[in-house]
Amino acid sequence: MTHDERSDIEAIRRLKARYFRTIDQQDWDGYREVFASDVVIDTTDDTGPGTEIVGRDAYVDGLAPILAGAITTHHGHSAEIEVTGPEAARGIWAMEDHIWFPESTGIGKLWGTGWYEEEYVRLDGEWKISSMRLRRQRVEMGGVQIFPA
Repeated sequence: MTHDERSDIEAIRRLKARYFRTIDQQDWDGYREVFASDVVIDTTDDTGPGTEIVGRDAYVDGLAPILAGAITTHHGHSAEIEVTGPEAARGIWAMEDHIWFPESTGIGKLWGTGWYEEEYVRLDGEWKISSMRLRRQRVEMGGVQIFPA
């Protein structure tokens, strides 16, 4: 591995750390900045087939109201990052999330595990997430397993 590849991998680790911090802080402007403008988001395990989202604005503008008033904790672990070209990389991250929805929603607490499968692109010298698939291993709502069904 070259020095440049190590530097790129570290930059992608910092990018993903910003992803987790900004979503948990509900810093939607900061969160938006971790994505390429034409990002493809696949949360099929959470939202069902045919729910792929294209574009960072569509994704963030749709997610922000869902998490309004919620307390979230997202963790990423065991990153497997591979630089695939001068401006491209891919990675897999083990993940765990906890979401405490406001009592008024009647939703309760979500706990989930799984992994992110991602692709990255370097734009104007900065790494961005260009594709993200959230693969779920298990999801519980209020202590009851809802995924897999």
